Amino acid sequence: MQHATPAAPAVRETLERLLASETFGRSERARKLIRYLVEREQAGEADRLKGFSIAMDVFGKDGDFDPSTDAVVRVQAGRLRELLQQYFANEGIAEPVRIAIPRGGYVPAYELNAIRLPEGAKPAEQTPAAAAPAEQPGAAEEAVAPVPSVARHLRFFWMAIAVVIAMLGVLILRQGGDALLAGGDLPATLESAGLTSSIAPSPVSEALPLVYIAVKASGADASRVAASLRAGLSGFDTIDFIGRDTVDKTDPGASATSFMFDVLPGPGAGEITIELQSVATGRVLLSRNLTAADSAPSDVEDRIAGILSSALPASGTIYNYIEQSGIQNGLTQCLLLNGKYYLDQNARTHEAAYRCLETLAENGAKSSLVYSELASLHLEAVNDHYAYPPDATIEKAMTFAHRAVQMGPTSPYAHRSYGYINSRLGNADEALRWMRKAYDLNPYDVAMAAAYGYGLVFAGRYAEGTPLLAHAVDASSGHPTWWDFGLFAGELMLGDTNKAAIASSALRTTATKSHYLAARLIGARISGQDSLARKLLDELTTKFPKFAANPRATFIDRKYPADLTERLIGALRAAGLGAAS
Repeated sequence: MQHATPAAPAVRETLERLLASETFGRSERARKLIRYLVEREQAGEADRLKGFSIAMDVFGKDGDFDPSTDAVVRVQAGRLRELLQQYFANEGIAEPVRIAIPRGGYVPAYELNAIRLPEGAKPAEQTPAAAAPAEQPGAAEEAVAPVPSVARHLRFFWMAIAVVIAMLGVLILRQGGDALLAGGDLPATLESAGLTSSIAPSPVSEALPLVYIAVKASGADASRVAASLRAGLSGFDTIDFIGRDTVDKTDPGASATSFMFDVLPGPGAGEITIELQSVATGRVLLSRNLTAADSAPSDVEDRIAGILSSALPASGTIYNYIEQSGIQNGLTQCLLLNGKYYLDQNARTHEAAYRCLETLAENGAKSSLVYSELASLHLEAVNDHYAYPPDATIEKAMTFAHRAVQMGPTSPYAHRSYGYINSRLGNADEALRWMRKAYDLNPYDVAMAAAYGYGLVFAGRYAEGTPLLAHAVDASSGHPTWWDFGLFAGELMLGDTNKAAIASSALRTTATKSHYLAARLIGARISGQDSLARKLLDELTTKFPKFAANPRATFIDRKYPADLTERLIGALRAAGLGAAS
């Protein structure tokens, strides 16, 4: 290797190709760690790359982290060194820059790579066929080494090839990034974009919003809020959390989708203000004031969870800003479409989200989010008999979920999709195990609490699941409709019919699911809205005659608990569905 220092753009381009590689595709922790280490070093913060800072910024540890008893940073750094060696020995053998993390520290080192021929290389005059590796044992040992002058020319030849490869990679990244940032569609296949299938899709198409944190307030309350904010940010799959206030503004594409959480002194004594703003425009997207009581140890996590759950999911503040500004890329566009489906569940919104994620998967997506959300959408197609994708099966949904967990072993979304599928299969205990794990992986995301609560309700554990769902619904106004249906079922089984009716009324925007209409019918009957109940009864029997004739079959097919099925059947009969059986 040459020991000249590579230029910053060359380091960043190598990093992006490395992050998109097969070698790093199955280790989300390694991707986060190497990105953090390189970006911080390139920002001139090498002296801050210590175990304590890395533990907080990358792995979500709090101020109580003790590196002498918790070896997470050392273990992950060791794993990262192994992956770097593997990458540069195989996929990245032609990279013009090599990245290493020398032992004894966490500061990256870079070296220019002059690619050399193997010792037994053939002379350049041979034909391609003659230059192919020999199949017979010992053939390599018998190869004649080229004379020095030929070897020197060959070295220049291979170095030139390496430069061409690097330039081609940069061209692909820039062209792909420009098109995507401009709102362009992803190509259906690599071939249709003029690329061969051997060239990986641009990692720009899977770039998530970058989120930083800047603590500008002092004191114990501010430290507690900042620690909780860091822990919460590190758990969300829908963003890349950097954790420091130094932002790379040299890349316009990255700056456009970079966001900063500022922890500021509040207007009153003992108060803390949290602001979320766009790095590129300075526009404040969210501002919350925390009182001294809000910042107390017993309440701070709940307050931060509410803020992050409104800001970070695909239906939240950051993604809404990205959509309004027209700066979506491949993955963020798909996640926006996915969020729209769960807010308004019908065949049209489902197909739009599914096709978008499917395109990314067919082009070799590295994000576990792509496969976890495809798994859930595929199961939705099975449940609601959507025309697309054709011949949807639970087995195919499970295949997507399995891949998501392999690629994102710490992804809450991947675990949630596995739980959802097991629930559909009637494996209640296994479903709860996966959903509980999703909740544990990110307790700051009320969507994971809602999923766990939903799983508990449809496992017959109404007293445990209903409060979780109720809290999630209260904390998030723009939430998926299935939260309201789960809350309706839970409250109905706990005997609070008024709360059940209120939950069912939130399903009014979705009239394409038989069980949602049935819940609305029951809610209208409970609340004494006789005119609305008659209208909903007519709509239910007209749109879903099969369900109206035998609702029990649908509830059994969906693996509802027996007591919930009986309660729903009785309530539908009382609401006028005479054929309820």
